[in-house]
Amino acid sequence: MVRRQNSKYEAVIELPPRGPVEALVYWRDPKKSGIVFGSIMVVLLSLTFFSFISVVANLSLLALAAAFGFRVYKTVQQAIQKTSDGHPFKEILELDLTLPSEKVRQTSDLAVTHINAIVSELRRLFLVEDFIDSVKFGLGLWMLTYVGSWFNGMTLIILGVVALFSLPKVYETNKAQIDQNVEVVAGKINEITAKVKAAIPIGKKAEEKKEQ
Repeated sequence: MVRRQNSKYEAVIELPPRGPVEALVYWRDPKKSGIVFGSIMVVLLSLTFFSFISVVANLSLLALAAAFGFRVYKTVQQAIQKTSDGHPFKEILELDLTLPSEKVRQTSDLAVTHINAIVSELRRLFLVEDFIDSVKFGLGLWMLTYVGSWFNGMTLIILGVVALFSLPKVYETNKAQIDQNVEVVAGKINEITAKVKAAIPIGKKAEEKKEQ
């Protein structure tokens, strides 16, 4: 569902309950977060030097070799000790990895809602429904041209992963101070935007048409 409010399209979305992803990015269990973060970084750094197929093939071979070696080791150990512990990966093999159809539908509905909201907002910005918003959007695109000249796509992804595993924890630790500074900056931006809108006739005409 998408609704329009204050000349902007907003998606009415029911956020999913907090789960393991939040626990990872907030480092609730440093060991698990460290393993996940390290694994992701190894894969991304590998992709900067090798092709995607080579990285997937080599990492898969490494995982297979480790599992094979561990399986042989446990089999020999059971034979020597004459135990009947069974397959060392029995618990993992018995895990139900099938995707619940209801969960898939919820995820699909959430994705469609996001896509519809983004498409509506892009149409509004590109067709200059609101002069100021489109100018700000243009400035953002102009800044992205410089970002693109400084970093490639993989570097941005790596920086994004680092930010995902660092900024939430930093914000949680310094929430009061950050909120105070953000509120001050937001107030200044709103003040400047209001002055610009008041000084630009196009902005005034657009507001008058919306009120009518």
